[in-house]
Amino acid sequence: MAQHPTTSLPRVLVNTGDLSAGVGEPAVAGAVWKLPVSEHDLDSNIIALPPGGTIEEHVGPDVDVLVHVLAGSGTLFTERDSLDLVPGALLWLPRRSRRRLAASHEGLRYLTVHRRRQALVVGSAPPPGA
Repeated sequence: MAQHPTTSLPRVLVNTGDLSAGVGEPAVAGAVWKLPVSEHDLDSNIIALPPGGTIEEHVGPDVDVLVHVLAGSGTLFTERDSLDLVPGALLWLPRRSRRRLAASHEGLRYLTVHRRRQALVVGSAPPPGA
């Protein structure tokens, strides 16, 4: 007799290597994977930026975000400096931190993990001193 699970079961969600293979395709931009589980405390996405693609300067959401660079390369610009984004880099983006992302000529793919929240809205940053 099969025993019915009493909790959610651990599972493989995706092979990130498979999703990293298409880095640099100019027509691919935005979320190429999202956490499909409906009842969860975390959200996660794999984001693709085409070669030279950017996410303009903005103030991040009210949650901390963990970013793992999967493929390609680029730069994260902060209020003080810039950070190189290369495969294997693991970054912490503190809640409400100001940032801008730019993909290199290779394009960029990265995984984000953060506490579940309402829909992410990326908007223009307020002018300095506002």
